Amino acid sequence: QNMGNLTIMTGFLLMGFSNIWELQVLHAMLFLLIYLMALIGNLLIFTLISLDGHLHTPMYFFLKNLSFLDLCLISVTVPKSIVNSLSRSCYISYLGCVLQLFLVILFAGSEISLLTVMSYDRYVAICQPLYYETIMIKGYCVKMAVASWFSGGVVGAMYSASTFSLPFCGSKMIHQFFCDVPSLLRISCSENHIVVYVSIAIGLGLGIFCCISIIISYGHIFSMVLKIPAKEGRSKAFSTCLPHLIVFIVFIITGAMAYLKPSLDTDSVLDLLLSMFYTVVPPVLNPVIYSLRNKDMKSSLRKLITWKYSSEELMKKSFP
Repeated sequence: QNMGNLTIMTGFLLMGFSNIWELQVLHAMLFLLIYLMALIGNLLIFTLISLDGHLHTPMYFFLKNLSFLDLCLISVTVPKSIVNSLSRSCYISYLGCVLQLFLVILFAGSEISLLTVMSYDRYVAICQPLYYETIMIKGYCVKMAVASWFSGGVVGAMYSASTFSLPFCGSKMIHQFFCDVPSLLRISCSENHIVVYVSIAIGLGLGIFCCISIIISYGHIFSMVLKIPAKEGRSKAFSTCLPHLIVFIVFIITGAMAYLKPSLDTDSVLDLLLSMFYTVVPPVLNPVIYSLRNKDMKSSLRKLITWKYSSEELMKKSFP
């Protein structure tokens, strides 16, 4: 396993959740369950919004993007981890590791940007309803979605290029269940990480900008909502906005903690848990929080089920 002082690294070993085979199988089953929940939830939202003409509005256009991003984000890390647990092989190729790091940052960064755009969309809808139609035109929404994806791509390219510009020698063991920057820095044999720190600082700057934008949007929304005389209207607006805010805060805080906390040489369960919070939890929670509690989505789902049911009945009548 040890490659001595050879600087050519052909691959890495990802950390398993346990050395005990039964626990590895349990972890694989748990991850599979989580993955299927995220897959079904996000695919359902994507399909409903695509099929239902009533849902072709800016808000649902962004939600459709969010569910696609979530699908991608969880698919980059979890299936590989399941396969590794069951095959008892923790190996990931050098290129596979580069690609995994790039995609995780691409999708996570794009998601932060998209959640910022979504908070702006809610701000316009609640605080400037008369101008909503003129501001949130289709072309503008598409541009904002493209900008979200682009910003994630730029940060992803920066992180992976700067991290893999470092030499790796000696240990191949990554203390994480996927390739991420902090755990790769720990096994680099270069003491000079300035390039990586610069790209992390740029990513952090983007994160702070998104946080401030979201706080401003929700600040306006909450002050507007408190002016609503009807208690029902107030609680409806709060029940829509508060979960968004909670998911975003968890996503940002755990991501920031994983990247900013001092690196320890001991394997810590905290590292694994923190990274799960920003790579695995949002794709599972987002469908429930953003969409499936939503009245329009529920009626759309009902329509889809009854349409399927009625078309099956028709088939039976036509071909008894």
